[in-house]
Amino acid sequence: MAFSDEAGSAAPVAVVTGAGRMRSIGRAVAVELARVGHDVVVVGNGRGSLQRADAEREARRREIEAVADEVRALGRQATVATVDIADEASVDALFTAVRDRFGRVDVVVNNAAAARGADRVPITELVPAAFDEVLAVNVRGTYLMTAAAARRIVAQGGGGAIVNISSIAGKLGTPGAAAYAASKAAVQSLTVSAARELADHDIRVNAVCPGIVTTDRLADTSSAQWDRTVAARVPLGRAGDPEDIGRLVAYLAGDGGRWVTGQCWNVDGGQLTVR
Repeated sequence: MAFSDEAGSAAPVAVVTGAGRMRSIGRAVAVELARVGHDVVVVGNGRGSLQRADAEREARRREIEAVADEVRALGRQATVATVDIADEASVDALFTAVRDRFGRVDVVVNNAAAARGADRVPITELVPAAFDEVLAVNVRGTYLMTAAAARRIVAQGGGGAIVNISSIAGKLGTPGAAAYAASKAAVQSLTVSAARELADHDIRVNAVCPGIVTTDRLADTSSAQWDRTVAARVPLGRAGDPEDIGRLVAYLAGDGGRWVTGQCWNVDGGQLTVR
């Protein structure tokens, strides 16, 4: 993997996974980080890309480029990458390319997650292959990205920030989504361990735990069903916007969050209140 743009960046550099779709948390994070001064590597999902039809691959390419164009429209540099975050070689190639293109990495946002699919069934019907797929992306992928990023930030010095996108499902335990809930709980534990280990290097590691957010991930359920769920569960009475998550990530990645690490922040309209 290599980026063809001219090397080097005077701005802080952020890598955002799962940012290749327009209606997504990843896109909102990438744009918000650009808004506050970061150059951005927009990372899309490379998992299963060879099995996609040409038309689907082209549509995804156009979408990820559209996200990068939004970053550029804010006056920041952007480049795109397609990465299987569950594959160690793919992750290492990404960070090598980032180093060669920008010279450094300052912020990593681990937003990529397995798509809703065969795992969304009662645990008595959950097959091991579906469970393994969710854990491979959500947990192994987050671990690989975190470890690779930390090695490079430690080597370059100056500290940095890693923000993992988890979910309140990892705290609540969601019926019919055991694999997803387990994976997000694991991301929260991984976040805390990494924060404690990396604090001496001034690397802050936090997690953001969204509730119901209006992204393409809700497309498999009717809007009427989601409206009923929101009305029953969310005190503020609406689903979140991706930008609600993007703004918090930018805070945690920037100077505002410079004394915050090892935390798992709920952003859910008041659905889960913890003191």
